[in-house]
Amino acid sequence: MIEGNPGMTELPSLPEIMREHGVSRGVAIRAYDVLRQEGLAQPTPGARWRILRAGAQVDRRPLHERIAEVIATDGLQAGEAFPSASSLAERFGVSRPTVTKALEKLEAAGVLAGGGQGRVRTVRAVPTREERS
Repeated sequence: MIEGNPGMTELPSLPEIMREHGVSRGVAIRAYDVLRQEGLAQPTPGARWRILRAGAQVDRRPLHERIAEVIATDGLQAGEAFPSASSLAERFGVSRPTVTKALEKLEAAGVLAGGGQGRVRTVRAVPTREERS
């Protein structure tokens, strides 16, 4: 389906796959997970899946490592406000709870401070190049 339609940029929704192919939700989810593991598709906000074409770079590092890199790419310094979980979820194409778990890892590592409902996270320490890699 993907290779036969080079103009396709997004996969059908899970309900569409279930109806069209007569499979359960679990089977459809497992199929999409296989596509993600093979680097052919990735989830996007809104429960949709984006197709990744050959030559497109896919960052396979853990999410907390990619989020830590935001400090350097956005030029943040210690004490500055860190982007919200919602904005990071949109930026990385994952759910907000997934981002929250990654942010908790960065808080435990001492990179971020604060957080929690209604509280702004701030940069506690700027990771060195070695810590980011």
